[in-house]
This record gives sequence, C-alpha cells and structure tokens, in this order.
Amino acid sequence: MSERKSDISGWLVRPANVPLWVALAAVLGALVARTARLTSRGGMDNAIVVRAAKVWLEGGSPYDDPHFLYLPSAVLAAAPQVLVDRDVLLVLAPLTVTGCLVGGWVCALRLHGVPLRSRFAALGLLGLAAGFAPFAHLVWLGNWTATAALALPLALLLAGRGRWVAAAVVLGAAIALKPLLAPMALLFVFARRWRALAVLVALPVAASAGAALTLPDPAGFFTRTVPFLLSGDDRFVRLYEASPAAVLPRMGMPGPLAGALGCALAAAGVWCAYRRWHRGGGPLRYAETGALLMLSAFLVSRPSYDHYLLVPVPLLLAGLPYAASVTRSVWFWMALVPQLPGVTWPYLEEGERRAFRDAVTLCALAVTVGLHALRRPGPEAAPSVPVPPSRGVAERSGASGG
Repeated sequence: MSERKSDISGWLVRPANVPLWVALAAVLGALVARTARLTSRGGMDNAIVVRAAKVWLEGGSPYDDPHFLYLPSAVLAAAPQVLVDRDVLLVLAPLTVTGCLVGGWVCALRLHGVPLRSRFAALGLLGLAAGFAPFAHLVWLGNWTATAALALPLALLLAGRGRWVAAAVVLGAAIALKPLLAPMALLFVFARRWRALAVLVALPVAASAGAALTLPDPAGFFTRTVPFLLSGDDRFVRLYEASPAAVLPRMGMPGPLAGALGCALAAAGVWCAYRRWHRGGGPLRYAETGALLMLSAFLVSRPSYDHYLLVPVPLLLAGLPYAASVTRSVWFWMALVPQLPGVTWPYLEEGERRAFRDAVTLCALAVTVGLHALRRPGPEAAPSVPVPPSRGVAERSGASGG
C-alpha cells in the first residue's frame, strides 16, 4: 500500500496515532463490559447453546429445545462452557465474540493488503463497533455467528494465497460449529477446487456424525430441527427474520409468493457471484464473490437475522482503499443507513419490527453488490493502491484454478 497518494486512500493507510487506538479499545471494552454486566451466560443466544449442552451432559437431547438450531458437533463444542464458572463465562463469552469480530476484520485487511497499523484499520473497526448496530447486537446476544465472521475472511485470505485445502479446513470447522457458511462450497465449485471441496464437505459431516452417536437421538437434527426450519420457525422467531420470505408475508404478500421471490433473488445473486468470480481480479474478486454468495443465502435462508450481516459487510468494507471496490458506491452506504444505532424510525420503534429495517439493508446490499459484480471491467478495475508483489503472485496462482 502506498502512503504517497494524494487522495483519501493515501491518508487512510498511514499509521494511526495512539489516541485512535485508545478510542477503539474503549468502545470494544464498553461493549464487552455492558454485555457481561446485563446478560447471563454471555448472551441469550449463547445461553441456548450452553443449555443444550447441559441437557446433553445430563442424559437428555439438546434438540428438545426447538431454538437449538446447530449441528450435533456444536453440542460437544459448547460442553466446556457448562463447566466454566458463571461469573467467568459472563466475561469470557462476549470477549470471545468480540475477539472473533476483531480477528475477522484483521483477516479482511490482510486479504486486501491494508496495513494493520493504518488509520483505516482502526477507523474501520471503530465505525463497525460504534456505527453499525448489528455489531453490538451480536456481542450482546453472544451468537455463534461470530465464528463465521472470523472464518470467512480467514478462508478467503488462504484461498487468495493458493492454499485452498487450508481454506476448506477453516470453513469446514466453522460449519461444524454453525452451518452458516455452507453456501461457500459454491466458491470451490466456481474455482474447480474439487479436492478442497471434498475436505470442506467431509469435515463437518464427520464431526457431526461422530457427535451424533453420543446423543440419545442421533437423528434429532433431521427429525426436529430441519422440519422446524422448513415450517418457517415459530411465531416468536419469525418476528426477527430479515429474509423476504419472512418479512413480505407480514406486509400482506402470500407466503408462497414471498418464498418464490426470495428464491429468485437468491438465484440471481448466485449467478452474479459466478460472473464476478470469472471476471477475475485481485483481492476484490475473493471478497465480492464470497460476500455475494452469503448475501444470496441470507435472502432465502430461514432464519436470517440482522447480525448475519457481520459476515459480508466487514469483508466488503476492508476493500475501501481500492477504486474498484463496491464501497466506493453511494448505494453501499445508503444500504447501511437503517443500521445506524440510536436512530428511531417511525412505525418501527418496537423491537419486533426491526426486521423490516434489516430486510431493507439485506436486499439493498445484495442488489448493490450484485449489480457491481456485473459491471464491465475498465480502468477503475485496478486497485487505487498497489498490492504487494508477493500477494499479486499468489492471486495469479489462485486465479489459475478459476
């Protein structure tokens, strides 16, 4: 990255001063402290997983709770939390979630070749933590989506350096904890990385199959969780879902039509991701293709929550120093406006109506990134700041599989 550029990119990649890092640490520390002080077991969503693991340790089935939507391997992963002292867990859980989000931001920066000590590294994370509501919401809930927010940029970083099998291991491990990143298997299909794809599929399957044998109902995920998801969750969960299939029926559209529209949007997003991958390019190729695949999945998945946005948004935001980045479009920032914390929108004051704002952001982001992926490459396709030579070599090596 060049610090001698005259535009904003040159200023952003210069080293940040100490007060900026102090401000960032203060904001992140405040999020962790507030969660530790006002929640139990590290947040409501983490408590669901811990409670399921406790039921399993006592000889019961974790799938007795319909809101436990994880694979059997997640039960074993959550079991150690049952043994942790409650006061320790109150701090450890939000600290771990925050650490995953910070780690994901670091990996996204490395993917784009942005210096970790730069102003952009500090300001970008500060903006996410203080100006993007799903960030604080994810820490508050303690949801395991944080593992996906770390795994996706790390996997793309490895893939960008030609280490596709290692990327598959990272994604497979994350899917074993929470199957949120399963759509990323399509990236390996686009790149024709069949051996890595086999690793990606085999790892969570083996982990879940082995863990299922320790449960009183080994097929509980398929006999209870899958039907629960296919039926549209329950009345409580549906109030917080952001996918068109969940939001549009609340506005009067017939459910089947809303579902069909969501599937059509998701299919269009996957096609845009395919086009973006085969258009080539450097780090933006990996970031935008991965983000499009995930946004497409969120358009049709049940459930689909606001904190799922923490998976693609930081990945895209880290590409801001590049002139060809979608973040240079005003529509990218317009899509994030509904997620400004502290802003009360008319008729959306109640928490149960937050899903309408989340749906606007999700759909607007998907359309913006999708249209950006279809544009013709031109002079703007080159990054506004040079990529280090070693990364450029790795990108060409990774691109050869496409």
